[in-house]
Amino acid sequence: MEKDVKQFLIGAPLEIASDDERLVRHCVNGDQDAWNKLVDRYKRLIYSIPVKYRFNPEDRADIFQSVCVELFTNLPKLRNIKSLRSWLLTVTLHKCFHWEKQRRRQMELEALDRNTAKAMAAAPDIVKEVRREQAVRDAMERLPPRCVEMIRMLFFEQPPVPYNEVAKRLGLATGSIGFVRSRCLHRLQEILQEFEL
Repeated sequence: MEKDVKQFLIGAPLEIASDDERLVRHCVNGDQDAWNKLVDRYKRLIYSIPVKYRFNPEDRADIFQSVCVELFTNLPKLRNIKSLRSWLLTVTLHKCFHWEKQRRRQMELEALDRNTAKAMAAAPDIVKEVRREQAVRDAMERLPPRCVEMIRMLFFEQPPVPYNEVAKRLGLATGSIGFVRSRCLHRLQEILQEFEL
């Protein structure tokens, strides 16, 4: 299992890895703002795994907190900060497996075996999906703010914001939204090609 997980892990782009190193240095020196930024950067990555394993909201919050405690405890000992994302992914998966084990103890043996087999079989697919989602989040950080806002309104809000409202919020002509959207998506695609997916 661990071999399968490591096979799907990717490193962060250089800009993010460098910023991670800076944030970790500041965290180790007691900078609360740096800690908040580091947690904020990776909270979706951490939360996405227990969500995919269908843990209830309380368990998700507990797993998130447990991963954050582990991160805080191990920050001074991390050898390769460039692999922080991979480390977090691995730790979160281990926490989920541990949580699942605790949950299994409360269930009948048959139900326990079915759930464990499903979780273990799903791990490689979940890791791939989480990697793709994190790559999109990382790539979005490198887009101009107007592109980020446009992509968020058109593709992440439910229901998507209508073109005329997008134009109004961004101060653009409604007829230019399609062109600007196309340029933003093209730039996002170029950035994503830099990732080893």
